[in-house]
Amino acid sequence: MDYHFGKKYRLLKTDDFSSVFALRCQKSRAWIQVFQARNALGFPRLGLIVAKKVARRANRRNYMKRVLREWFRLHRHELPPVDIIIRIRQPFRHTEYADVVRTLQQLLVATDGCKATSQ
Repeated sequence: MDYHFGKKYRLLKTDDFSSVFALRCQKSRAWIQVFQARNALGFPRLGLIVAKKVARRANRRNYMKRVLREWFRLHRHELPPVDIIIRIRQPFRHTEYADVVRTLQQLLVATDGCKATSQ
């Protein structure tokens, strides 16, 4: 299997983010909030939001993004063709890694009922 995380698997443009936000299909838990919208590309794409308000230091924000990108890279083959935006609500550290990943998996399964298509 191919596990790279190239540009085609990322949400990069403002219009891409806006179309996912417009559908309002979202679930949240303590650490993260997941927005999801179907796409017609045939593969999932990921966008991440970690505000300075959540973690002031860039190295903390980068750690959280790195953890979520790595999970997506390893599990994107199991995901349907959707655009996913993950917004960090509370900072997490190395000790909470397993809980955050478990929460992320639960949210992605829970939001699978969103049937709208973004284009």
